[in-house]
Amino acid sequence: MSTVIQPSLAYVLTAPRTTHDHDVPVVFDSPHSGTRYPTDFHHIVDPLMLRSAEDTHVDALFAAAPDLGATLIAANFPRSYIDANRSLLDIDAALLDTAWPGPINASRKTEKGIGLVWRLLDTGEAIYDRKLSVAEVQARIANCYAPYHKAVRDAINGAHKHYGAVWHVNCHSMPATSSVISEEGPGIQRADFVLGDRDGTSCSPAFTTFIAVVLKEMGYNVKINDPYKGVELVRAYSDPLENKHSIQIEINRRLYMSEQTREPNDNFSKLQQDITRLIEEIAAYAHDNMPGHQHHHDCGHDHHHHDHSHHDHSGHGHPHGTGHKHDH
Repeated sequence: MSTVIQPSLAYVLTAPRTTHDHDVPVVFDSPHSGTRYPTDFHHIVDPLMLRSAEDTHVDALFAAAPDLGATLIAANFPRSYIDANRSLLDIDAALLDTAWPGPINASRKTEKGIGLVWRLLDTGEAIYDRKLSVAEVQARIANCYAPYHKAVRDAINGAHKHYGAVWHVNCHSMPATSSVISEEGPGIQRADFVLGDRDGTSCSPAFTTFIAVVLKEMGYNVKINDPYKGVELVRAYSDPLENKHSIQIEINRRLYMSEQTREPNDNFSKLQQDITRLIEEIAAYAHDNMPGHQHHHDCGHDHHHHDHSHHDHSGHGHPHGTGHKHDH
């Protein structure tokens, strides 16, 4: 096992394990599953409510990636402290006690209070009873955001340099129902999985379709770019024309945990097994689609022999499109 915990403690990077027969140019990253709350956070909101911002356990769901030849990167810091899936320009001026010294290009997320540094929870509660200093935000960028982004960028670029292609999967979970700040309005039931490729701009359409088919064959309902399209981590490092493919995966939290207690539910291990099978399929897809390796049927992989008998998710809601699009 090659686990490297960086000195900054911003993230854990687990390299492909040497026990696997070959590495593949696949990078999984989980930017929102961090649960180490820094002592300088000084929030006023209830800690359990604050945890509602987490994509809790997503790193555990994808834990098999290194055993299957892929790299796995997971943030240690919580998303509510600083959000690694935002642009550095996504500064919330309303949260600061003095003017930000650099450029600002605030997004719709910032207007809703969930920019680079969150001011509000999804439910609308204020996280602080104070303004933050510029130095505080700069320290969060330097200690958490920048090391995390460097790890993801270096892993993607390293795989691309070595193999001539890379497939990057940005891993998230989503509330079972939309909240008061959601574009589609509150109370909308979400699909089992939502895939985001920024309307086909961050990866090849074939890769998006491939993942959707694998999940549907397991019995899950899947939506694409509705309501989540993907944000900074799939935007920043993707270039499909250069064979750099990035996709965001959102998993409905009701499939694996209690949103109230954050504890795994009885379905956790089954979902984890299904995610492991998905990782296997993605690794095989990447192996088959590397430059110079286009012979799909003699690579030793047995693809898409899915057993449907134990994948019954018929009890889950199948939400329908609302016409609204937003991201994570």
